[in-house]
Amino acid sequence: MPERDLVSWNALISGYVGCLCYKEAVLLFVEMKKAGLTPNSRTVVALLLACGEMLELRLGQEIHGYCLRNGLFDMDAYVGTALVGFYLRFDAVLSHRVFSLMVVRNIVSWNAIITGFLNVGDYTKALKLFSSMLIEGIKFDAVTMLVVIQACAEYGCLRLGMQLHQLAIKFNLINDVFVLNALLNMYSDNGSLESSCVLFNAVPTSDAALWNSMISCYIGFGFHAEAIALFIKMRLERIKEDVRTIVIMLSLCNDLNDGSLWGRGLHAHAMKSGIELDAFLGNALLSMYVKHNQINAAQNVFEKTRGLDVISWNTMISALAQSMFRAKAFELFFMMCESEIKFNSYTIISLLALCKDGNDLVFGRSIHGFAIKNGLEINTSLNTSLTEMYINCGDERAAIDMFTRCPQRDLISWNSLILSYIKNDNAGKALLLFNHMISELEPNSVTIINILTSCTQLAHLPLGQCLHAYATRREESLEMDASLANAFITMYARCGKMQYAEQIFRTLQTRNIVSWNAMITGYGMHGRGRDATLAFAQMLDDGFKPNNVSFASVLSACSHSGLTETGLLLFHSMVRDFGLAPQLTHYGCMVDLLGRGGHFSEAIAFINTMPIEPDASIWRALLSSWQIKSNKKLLETIFGKLVELEPSNPGNFILLSNIYAAAGLWSEVVQIRKWLRERGLGKPPGTSWIVIGNQVHYFTATDVLHPQSEKIYENLNSLTSLIQDMG
Repeated sequence: MPERDLVSWNALISGYVGCLCYKEAVLLFVEMKKAGLTPNSRTVVALLLACGEMLELRLGQEIHGYCLRNGLFDMDAYVGTALVGFYLRFDAVLSHRVFSLMVVRNIVSWNAIITGFLNVGDYTKALKLFSSMLIEGIKFDAVTMLVVIQACAEYGCLRLGMQLHQLAIKFNLINDVFVLNALLNMYSDNGSLESSCVLFNAVPTSDAALWNSMISCYIGFGFHAEAIALFIKMRLERIKEDVRTIVIMLSLCNDLNDGSLWGRGLHAHAMKSGIELDAFLGNALLSMYVKHNQINAAQNVFEKTRGLDVISWNTMISALAQSMFRAKAFELFFMMCESEIKFNSYTIISLLALCKDGNDLVFGRSIHGFAIKNGLEINTSLNTSLTEMYINCGDERAAIDMFTRCPQRDLISWNSLILSYIKNDNAGKALLLFNHMISELEPNSVTIINILTSCTQLAHLPLGQCLHAYATRREESLEMDASLANAFITMYARCGKMQYAEQIFRTLQTRNIVSWNAMITGYGMHGRGRDATLAFAQMLDDGFKPNNVSFASVLSACSHSGLTETGLLLFHSMVRDFGLAPQLTHYGCMVDLLGRGGHFSEAIAFINTMPIEPDASIWRALLSSWQIKSNKKLLETIFGKLVELEPSNPGNFILLSNIYAAAGLWSEVVQIRKWLRERGLGKPPGTSWIVIGNQVHYFTATDVLHPQSEKIYENLNSLTSLIQDMG
């Protein structure tokens, strides 16, 4: 170009900014100044936008100084607005100070400052600024209305939102699709779905965005049928759905039992409609398929999605890891490392899910080391996952070290470590950790549920009662919901206080299937089979559909109470009336039921007609109730089947030994014991424990490792002598 004037330079600088080439725009500005040209307001506005995007505070301040020296700030509202937008990137208060000093302010300036405070979460300030704008007589537009409605929705003020609705009608902004969407969401966010419905029906529109918002409102309130009906109506009225419509409906599929069927249909429809399979749609499809355990379909989507982002990679790696496809998960992880996408803490957390026991310790350490080597910050979530991994893999020292170095030990961290101990059958240490936790943080309902599990394992009734009192005292903050109440019911039932479990159940306002199952299980444990069947019948009368756990509990109760006929009727009802396929647990209960009732031939016939292959638990259930007089040869045949399935389990041989002992066949008993000794097999020593001062003390048979073992045996001998003296 023979002569480059200011207009040409401004056009080029603005073009670079429009193409997101901010650094090039700044370099061009430097070159322009060298050419002896003086920047004007248009130059300044473009440069301030570039500085804001690059977070170049110092350069932006220099431009601000230039504006003040040359009078651009006082004369041009657009320069002032650009400065307001620039400072909003760094400090909303500073931005407001600049706004206050503006001599010329227009609607764009007001919209910028109100939007800024909305974006930083200061909704009160945003609404106050809108009020000041009205007082100054500035006429608002659709953008202003959109922003203040969003601020009102976040602030949670329905009454003010209704007033804004009236303003939108009065100033003829109600037909603006963006304003309508904002109003729909405002009513929904403030709990008034009915108002959202009235508004949607009152303003007919063919804009897909409005339909999308209304469908989202229904889903948010859990009205799945209504959301599906509206989607169908949308198609019948030939409203052209967009990618967001499909994504919203896919989120609904995650909560439906037949969601994979709906999801596949939506997937096919999207492809048929020519909607591009980008990361936005691909991630929604991945989430849906993974939720319904359709791993192959998820992989197919992953391979075909264009522009995969970190969420796509993490979702797929997590799905493979959760399904224990170790090799595939790692192969995908290495592919991710070679791509342009940088892995994050959630990627590592997904891989750590592969580490389940001591055999995976080296594997888990390698993942940990890889994360550190690549400079990944060990945040609270990753620290918690690493702590869980080390506990699961048996390296308690490393787990405690990770936990103590946690940058912010919150309730989630504590609850996770407590639960890890419980899962690894270490209720005592979980209890000890809880004692440390309460000196730092107030427990929540998750903590209490976890500790109640420890109380159940240790039969520690006093602590369970203390937790019950604590939960009752803090009822407002803890909310005695069904989950917490169910945990208390289970604890009391397992600790022998069924009357307390019944009391909680009676006062529970919202019962669910878990509540009923807990009561039925409790009755069964206490030998109250008839009460268990009555509770089961009452559950049906109250409109609850039993699940597999319900039938396992009631069948077990019948077995332990000798209710053979009732158990048989319930088992047949499971398939006939409720369409549930019996699992090995249910077949085991039935074998135990028939065996305890002395119906051994019927039990064997039942096993032979099972549609699934019996496992060791089925044969063990039969042997547990066996009477030697039935048929010794048949007994040994059945035992042979058990040994085929579990050749190294000494408990099975001890079970056979006990059957022989009960029949007085001592030569067979001696032979089995000798056989076990020769092979180095033996039953693990019995373990007992006692809780003193919220500390669990464990003892095993012939234990001499306890620091006070001499004193313990001395007292034990004294007690034995006293018992013998008493005859």
